[in-house]
Amino acid sequence: MSYTTPQDLADRYSALWNEPDAEVRRRTVRELWHEDGEHVLQPPQEMRKTARELGFAEPELKARGHVELEARVRRAYEDFVAPGTMTFRAVQDAERLGNVVKFRWEAVLAETGEPGGGGLEFLVLAEDGRIAEDYQFIES
Repeated sequence: MSYTTPQDLADRYSALWNEPDAEVRRRTVRELWHEDGEHVLQPPQEMRKTARELGFAEPELKARGHVELEARVRRAYEDFVAPGTMTFRAVQDAERLGNVVKFRWEAVLAETGEPGGGGLEFLVLAEDGRIAEDYQFIES
């Protein structure tokens, strides 16, 4: 286990998405997620609408295992953080109930320093304390 409190986990998780060093990102993914851990993202509204039109009731985007998780984090970093558009931070509201940690996060706009979006995260922990399942809901 690489954290001491639910808020520490939320802060480490959020900091990972801002990490510029690829090796540190790889190491942190392995520290935070179980080897077959999964990140499940609720797609943006327009993608969900298109999926429903194609007959898919509940579309979701998934990354499973360290290689796919590293790629997911790298892509988010390259698309949002590296160009200077935004950074990510955990809201100070993390809670744990049994093996689930819940927290909100914000996407902070580089231009203003204000939140420009955010979401809700549910992390289901494996017995070793690492993330087994990661459910991300983008709220704005």
